[in-house]
Amino acid sequence: MRIIGLAGWSGSGKTTLLARVIPELTKRGLKVSTVKHAHHGFDVDIPGKDSHTHRQAGASEVFISSARRWAHIHELRGDEEPELSEILARLAPVDLVIVEGYKRHPHPKLEVYRAAVGKPLLHPDDDWIVALASDAPVPDSRVPVLALDDIEKITDVLLIESVLIDRIEERAERV
Repeated sequence: MRIIGLAGWSGSGKTTLLARVIPELTKRGLKVSTVKHAHHGFDVDIPGKDSHTHRQAGASEVFISSARRWAHIHELRGDEEPELSEILARLAPVDLVIVEGYKRHPHPKLEVYRAAVGKPLLHPDDDWIVALASDAPVPDSRVPVLALDDIEKITDVLLIESVLIDRIEERAERV
């Protein structure tokens, strides 16, 4: 499996871009998974449903399965958040994993940037950022700049710059 990330400040358009890139990747015949990091609490379960009741009662893990999908919910209950490598190890094999968030983790990333967000560029301080997608020119960029709406070029860069997951630690040690 190969990995590439999308990094950027909240409101920069990472999720919107990802929702446009995934169909392009699948159109090219690739099987894609995503990992999304949330800096806040979130819930994927619905109050009143049996699985939610199981968790609220104290279950550490709840596995929900049907003929169409399954979900595995793990409550940390005070334990440490897992490292990205632990999460990646749990994924079923695919061609490409796209990580949204984990902007400080050592893996190749495309920075998504909008000046209107009012935050600084990430790539000057992150050698893992391989290119920048922006809605406006970024004249001082030290990495290639792509138009945020050029989905084909962005997809090409994501594929070219992705690396095998088992090579991340090896590359991180050299940096």
